[in-house]
Amino acid sequence: MALTQAQIEEFRKILNDKRDRLLAEAKRTLDQEMVIEADERMDEVDQASSEYMQAFSFRLRGRERFLLSKIEHAIRKMDDNTFGLCEECEEPISLKRLQARPEAQLCIQCKEAQEKEEAVYAEE
Repeated sequence: MALTQAQIEEFRKILNDKRDRLLAEAKRTLDQEMVIEADERMDEVDQASSEYMQAFSFRLRGRERFLLSKIEHAIRKMDDNTFGLCEECEEPISLKRLQARPEAQLCIQCKEAQEKEEAVYAEE
């Protein structure tokens, strides 16, 4: 079942809001967490803890960058009228799946097949 233009625009708003939140959070991290004041004198434990938290934040940002790229990809698909179609089988992605993950690129059947294939490679 094809999505209506109103549904697509609602998903566009949801995706733009998600993108804006991710960008705001990344900016907050850069502005607050990644700055160490020059006059702060840390002992080795404090410094190790600070470095651990920075590394943790960078890993988080990596996942957020990945999500951001998926969001931007979904918005581009709206612009070329392919939003809501599975990139593997080209069948419509269910409305329920899109409501849960509007950035989804695969229908549930293709996503499950992909995860099974990844599990096989992970075991090898």
